Amino acid sequence: MSEPRSGPGAGQGRSRAHGAGELRHPTPEQRAWRGRSARRVVPRSSHAEFAVSPTRPDPVELLAEQGQTRVPELVPVRHGRMLNSPFAFFRGAAIVMANDLARTPTSGLWAQLCGDAHLANFGVFATPERRMVFRLNDFDETLHGPWEWDLKRLVASVEIAARENGVDAEARRRIVLRTAQAYRQAMREFARCTNLAVWYASLDVELMMRTLRQRIDPVRLKRTERDIAKARTRDSLRAALKLTRPAGGERRIVSNPPLIVPFEELELTADPAEFSANMRAGLRQYRRSLQSERRMLLEGFRFVHLARKVVGVGSVGTRCWIVLLLGRDSEDPLVLQIKQAERSVLEDFAGTSPYRNHGERVVVGQRLMQAASDIFLGWQRVMGHDGVRRDYYVRQFHDGKGSAVIEALSDLGLEEYGAICGWTLARVHARSGDRVAIGAYLGAGTVFDQAMVDFAASYADVNERDYAAFATAVRDGRIEAHTGL
Repeated sequence: MSEPRSGPGAGQGRSRAHGAGELRHPTPEQRAWRGRSARRVVPRSSHAEFAVSPTRPDPVELLAEQGQTRVPELVPVRHGRMLNSPFAFFRGAAIVMANDLARTPTSGLWAQLCGDAHLANFGVFATPERRMVFRLNDFDETLHGPWEWDLKRLVASVEIAARENGVDAEARRRIVLRTAQAYRQAMREFARCTNLAVWYASLDVELMMRTLRQRIDPVRLKRTERDIAKARTRDSLRAALKLTRPAGGERRIVSNPPLIVPFEELELTADPAEFSANMRAGLRQYRRSLQSERRMLLEGFRFVHLARKVVGVGSVGTRCWIVLLLGRDSEDPLVLQIKQAERSVLEDFAGTSPYRNHGERVVVGQRLMQAASDIFLGWQRVMGHDGVRRDYYVRQFHDGKGSAVIEALSDLGLEEYGAICGWTLARVHARSGDRVAIGAYLGAGTVFDQAMVDFAASYADVNERDYAAFATAVRDGRIEAHTGL
């Protein structure tokens, strides 16, 4: 089954009448009927199936092809980070799983997807009111598509992480089951909520900690509390103190190649002054993507310095910059991250993005999926030093952000964390998809949950084989990898 692409506004049971611009609003009963009817075409148990197709693309070739659009000297850094473990490989192989998910059953019910909803892409975030909430925190691949794709990537990541943490098979099944169950139960609860209640729903970190205190041991609990406390202190002042040093009467971003390279140290084909001017022009364009009051706030800061920075695993090799701006004085910094937005890995399978600028695609998707967003979240298009125009999105760098150390979680801790992520993903999909239809499709029983357990185990096996093939390709010199960076 498939759903016509009618944009993010197609969620929550709305559709346009033929030949007219008006929206139709099906009743809850009609929406539930749609979800239950989908079971006859795509049984819930069918989601357990995952078999490698004989025509499946070579995962190593897919990754090598993806690297062709990235900064050449950074691609080996990306490969080196993916070599660290099967879970690290999985994090960087969103394009591989996108190809695989396109061959799995879907109910025909769509939502705005994260596109890369693995465990490490969830974490805490400080809202504009400085309240700590738990949410998804990576939207580079966001697109409208089948909600199952996000959930399958999440449960597969839970299984892979549990294997890496040495959890036995029986406990792994329990952990994955709890993640899928949390998603299903939350979606059914959201189906009964009002539209505004769903829109305002969020998971407060203090509430999350009360749950964890009952389930994880004191040592890991103390570490979690310490990590959250550290996230609270992350802001532009802390980032500036860590990343910059006084030089010539003004702060400058400190060079740490290849991870951080000030723009004047890069081997640019264009004149550095011209490149700097292009980036400044891009920032002026970015300001227009902000709300008026936030644009006014930004205009109180002046441009000081720019550097290229390596971030994450899957994002390594995309063009990512950090910009230092100063407000009242040197003690009033603002550090922005300008991150390249490429075509989503889902677009070959779910359809082309309706947005001309991929930065706008990321920003709109993020705003749609989150309860609160960075006040400086926006987008731009910049002429690179090689004469190529590229899309970017902009946000604050490390503003109250933090994530769990997955490898430090016990089996009980991982079970609770998976459930929290499952709830969070359901809330995300409920905001943009037809939550009533999806909830009715999932049902009150555990048929779908059990299917997710089987899928996760099957896909973890495939991921291990892909990781081994990737490691062999590195040893054989087929691809280059730089480790330890």
